Amino acid sequence: MEKVIIIGAGPAGLTAAYELLKKSKEYEVIVLEESDVFGGISRTVNYKGNRMDMGGHRFFSKVPQVNEWWENIMPTQGSMPYDDIKLGRKSTIVSGGPNPENTDRVMLRRNRLSRIFFNHRFFDYPISLKFETVKNMGFLTTIVVGFSYLKSVIFKRKEKSLEDFYVNRFGKKLYSMFFESYTENLWGRHPRDISPEWGAQRVKGLSIIAILKDVFGKIFNKKNRKVETSLIEEFAYPKLGPGQLWEITASEIEKMGGKIIKNAKVVGFEKSSDDIITTVRYLSKDDNDVTKEIEGDYVISSMPLKDLVIGINDVPEYIQNIAKGLPYRDYMTVGVLVNKLNLKNKTNIKTIGNIVPDNWIYVHDRNVKMGRIQVYNNWSPYLVKDIENNVWIGLEYFCDEGDSMWSMTDSEFAKMAIEEMVIMGLINKSDDVMDYHVERVKKAYPAYFDTYEHINELREYIDKISNLYCVGRNGQHRYNNIDHSMCTSFEAVYNIINRVDDKSNIWNVNTEKEYHEAK
Repeated sequence: MEKVIIIGAGPAGLTAAYELLKKSKEYEVIVLEESDVFGGISRTVNYKGNRMDMGGHRFFSKVPQVNEWWENIMPTQGSMPYDDIKLGRKSTIVSGGPNPENTDRVMLRRNRLSRIFFNHRFFDYPISLKFETVKNMGFLTTIVVGFSYLKSVIFKRKEKSLEDFYVNRFGKKLYSMFFESYTENLWGRHPRDISPEWGAQRVKGLSIIAILKDVFGKIFNKKNRKVETSLIEEFAYPKLGPGQLWEITASEIEKMGGKIIKNAKVVGFEKSSDDIITTVRYLSKDDNDVTKEIEGDYVISSMPLKDLVIGINDVPEYIQNIAKGLPYRDYMTVGVLVNKLNLKNKTNIKTIGNIVPDNWIYVHDRNVKMGRIQVYNNWSPYLVKDIENNVWIGLEYFCDEGDSMWSMTDSEFAKMAIEEMVIMGLINKSDDVMDYHVERVKKAYPAYFDTYEHINELREYIDKISNLYCVGRNGQHRYNNIDHSMCTSFEAVYNIINRVDDKSNIWNVNTEKEYHEAK
């Protein structure tokens, strides 16, 4: 029996383990996870009965295999969840599906709403051209936006940076209002210093022209109207947050005979002269950080590509330098519990307590450092311990490990975030906060600058190691969604079982022009 060592118990790693055990009895599967929880950045934190989703994760894919996989692990609701029942709202149900009111292993169907908060007003996300947008921007600003866009149509920029990418699609004025500062806040770099590839991957097909098509498609009620990635109207979501799905997956893996070792930080590899990984070394936190070794026939890695390459012996210096220079953006969030928010629900969407109905709120306020707000009440009513009386939100910030923000104590960070809530008018005073909880996530977002321009050289070297497969967001240093990460694992497992040497199918996930979430 051949042994497969899988690094990381996030979506990519656990998918690979599950698929190997499900499709073949010929492999011994061992998963090494650095932390003591499952899900990676898709984990869910339970703080006093209030649950936090690290980043906000919509479960939506046009890939049938992914949807079937999710359905197998957590079946779609067969009855309405608590808030839909109470409010008389409609959401998709499946005949014979589980009832979320009396079972936890159930995937809810949730209506999607994400908006931009700019100048103390709400704008559609992505920006749409309609009366409310014109009213919020002001007539003169709208005219400037229109002429700016026309100029961008006539005088196209050569796309050398993310700034060029955005200006070509939206015009300079709209770019400066809704993309420039937010992008710099997110990545810690100005868009002119970021590769246009990030935009090409995350905003495929989205432009003012696409927005106009979407608007007129709604007006004339066109059937089979193509919906862009960010415009999906309903998505699946685990009752108790995304971490629940991966906790169940981990349990299923162990039932099938797989072994998961927690608190095992991978620190090195032994590569033979014929470019085969023979041994994986890890520090066991449960054994006072003693170094342990596992020999294996295959290695599937979802650990950061930088750390992977640095840990392999006899890597050429120029390849090591590329790996060392790969940038990441880290993430901090504070869950804040309040009785109410000052934000008014001016939509026609019913909510408990009449709070704003958004899942995410993108903060485009130059006076604060906050990047996004998650309203957990709207992701799932079961994330909030007392949904009738409390609003549980996550204030999200982007930073670099070791910088001034990351180095704050939890109380210092929470104080800063709560003060920004007051500045933005979300609450009246800091005393309105009943409780808070801080979480940090390292290497949450692989970034597309610095040595990233040489990523293909790094990939070519990695591919020469015949029994090593890189999967997932950090494993490929690519801003993948959950379904993309899972698909890289599907391909890696296929290659192992079918003895396929060419790994291009793994790397080609999420590189096609059609975005996986578009449908």
